Amino acid sequence: MNDTALLNRLTATAPQDIDSLLGSIALILPLLDSIPSTVFFIKDLQARYLAANLTLAQRCGFKTVAPLLGKTSAEVFPAVLGPVYTEQDQRVLRQGITIKGQLELHLYGSREPGWCLTHKLPLQGRGGEVIGMAGISFDLQAARDAHPAYQRLAAVDRHIREHYSEAIRMDDLTAIANLSVAQLERYCKRIFHLTPRQMIHKVRLEHASRLLLGQLPITDVALQCGYTDHSAFSRQFKSLTGVSPRQFRQSALA
Repeated sequence: MNDTALLNRLTATAPQDIDSLLGSIALILPLLDSIPSTVFFIKDLQARYLAANLTLAQRCGFKTVAPLLGKTSAEVFPAVLGPVYTEQDQRVLRQGITIKGQLELHLYGSREPGWCLTHKLPLQGRGGEVIGMAGISFDLQAARDAHPAYQRLAAVDRHIREHYSEAIRMDDLTAIANLSVAQLERYCKRIFHLTPRQMIHKVRLEHASRLLLGQLPITDVALQCGYTDHSAFSRQFKSLTGVSPRQFRQSALA
């Protein structure tokens, strides 16, 4: 089958509208409730949930999926982050962009931070128009101890957590894991789905998000989390959360 024939076949089998799509996958949606570490969702053109799995509902503090349906992320996630997710949804829907492997901070019902890798893509109808969007978000706290290199990487993760306020060199991490730089990068991506540098930022910003819930000056928060430059801390925090440290604090304490 040539490329033109394949494109014609895919176009012909595309759903007419979002309701047709939901009808075609309704029978398999219950299977997605059995994935405890990954959320799944489909949203309409207004970024409102049309379908989701139980994992997502529980992440938002609900016992069933029903309370999610018809709402946006801004309405069900904590006020400090929900609007950021909805703004991201609107970019996918309006611009037709695909988001791959976006590292995101989530706040759970306990107010403890958790990290996810999020993927979102626009859904196209038969005429090529965007009719909605779908996404998954993978919980990075899920266990990886079945991987043969896990113990080595766990030692690296432990070192980062114990020394996040200091300068952490790649040489230190490779020595701890007894791996080359290339091996360390490869195994970190395979087990934690992050690069070593992303792991360092992740741990630092976990602690920063907790400290920002208190009254410590933001400059001191940056210093305690290993950033000697306040502006660098603010840029990194916003790049991974979508909001500045000051906005995060204001929303969280409101």
